[in-house]
Amino acid sequence: MIAHAVSANKLGALADSELVTRALAGREESFEELVRRYQRPIVAYVYRMIGDYDLALDQTQEVFIRIYNSLERYRPEFKFSTWIYRIAHNAAIDHLRRSDSSRTEDLEVAGEGGQTFQKPLASNAPTPEQESERGERRAEIEEVIRHLPPAYRELIVLRHAHDFSYDEIAEVTGLPLGTVKNRIFRAREAMRAQLVERGITSM
Repeated sequence: MIAHAVSANKLGALADSELVTRALAGREESFEELVRRYQRPIVAYVYRMIGDYDLALDQTQEVFIRIYNSLERYRPEFKFSTWIYRIAHNAAIDHLRRSDSSRTEDLEVAGEGGQTFQKPLASNAPTPEQESERGERRAEIEEVIRHLPPAYRELIVLRHAHDFSYDEIAEVTGLPLGTVKNRIFRAREAMRAQLVERGITSM
């Protein structure tokens, strides 16, 4: 008898599109693996869009409900990551349109590229002095990013925190490619001026 259960290691080796196919066939563990892969980066992305971590957690839960209910509409010729970021983008924009609040919270960036909110493991840890200096520098950069206009902030986050290409950013946001490139250029220029004022000459 062939076991239907697949080990976590085997699931981890499957491509996103394969997991989608399995999830559509009723394999719940396959969708759980997709959630495991993308939950943290989606939380980070939504958080940086709306500026409220608790709301970002709630929004991310809603995003994955939308993803689950829309799996049959996913087309495997496109990257799954781009597709789900598009859903997350729409959810965040919907929230911002409903809300008049521009409140932001202090962000302690502990992970590379803002993709995790947990402190790094002790291995390869910098000295307390180095960590303090890096933390202050990251906090300065995050503050500058938070004060960018929303249209610029999202593009900077997608490009530099999530390593999306210009084409992928255009697909996620629905903006023309030329507009994406122009806004990222303008956002970098705006950030550079503010960072220089703060004594930071490189990002």
